[in-house]
Amino acid sequence: MNILFNFVVFPGFLFTAVAGCLVSWIDRKVSARIQWRVGPPLLQPFYDLVKLTGRETIVPEKGARLPFLISPLVAMSSVILVSTLLWRVIVSPETTFIGDLIVVVYLLTIPSIALIVGGSSSGNPLASLGASREMKLILAYELPFILAIFVPVIKSGGSIRLGELLFWQWNNGMILGSLSGFIAFAVAVICMQAKLGLVPFDMAEAETEIVGGPFIEYSGAALAVHKLGRWMMLFVVPMLLVVLFMGGIAWSSWHALWGILKYVLLLVIIILIRNTNSRVRIDQAVKFFWGPVTILAVIAMALAVIGL
Repeated sequence: MNILFNFVVFPGFLFTAVAGCLVSWIDRKVSARIQWRVGPPLLQPFYDLVKLTGRETIVPEKGARLPFLISPLVAMSSVILVSTLLWRVIVSPETTFIGDLIVVVYLLTIPSIALIVGGSSSGNPLASLGASREMKLILAYELPFILAIFVPVIKSGGSIRLGELLFWQWNNGMILGSLSGFIAFAVAVICMQAKLGLVPFDMAEAETEIVGGPFIEYSGAALAVHKLGRWMMLFVVPMLLVVLFMGGIAWSSWHALWGILKYVLLLVIIILIRNTNSRVRIDQAVKFFWGPVTILAVIAMALAVIGL
């Protein structure tokens, strides 16, 4: 019963879904203010989900029905699992287990893979083009992202437990405060922007070019699940970086507020990047991630090894 509660209520589906909707509203509201618009009301993401859920889900005639409908559920389920693991560690760091960091990194690749499968199974050439771009993008950013995550592991003495990484930072200071940690954090933020599919790395969706890419054939409840999964990612992935590089959230006096402000700061960075850059081509993104971003990640690892 306790496991079911953790997965369905807190810190699982309901908690992550509500938080994802609120974060999505913040993203849209701040973006609107930057563009001198009013922006949507607070409950707009919930209205969107209810509206989409009430509409008919149309499966393309030439598409593969089963993978087309299952891929949104697989993507959202993986995000829920990551949120459950992450927040259990944040609330109670001693509940960590060996390799939970590896499990989280693995699960965070599944939404992109599910998007590729869903787009490819729709039978639409534009969706297949978007899936192809997503495939190239994941191959580009995953390497520097994993290298950046190695820096906290190296600095903590080789620990691959999220709870131990938190305890180490509480005793020795945030990993972000070191030179290697700062460089690795910058690399992780850039990779996170691509993992979330946000500008300037939204070429897989690219509404003005390929009309939504992998999402073009989705409608009704299937599209609602896809959107909810993306909003959950916007909540979960930045929180992972807060845990790895910024000491997470300590539930004592003003430290809890400081922990929440860390996440808000990271969310502001994401929104600013999204609203101050233009979309790049997929070949430019691949060269960027395999070139300077990977080099910076390697430099950060080298500095962590020598203790800087």
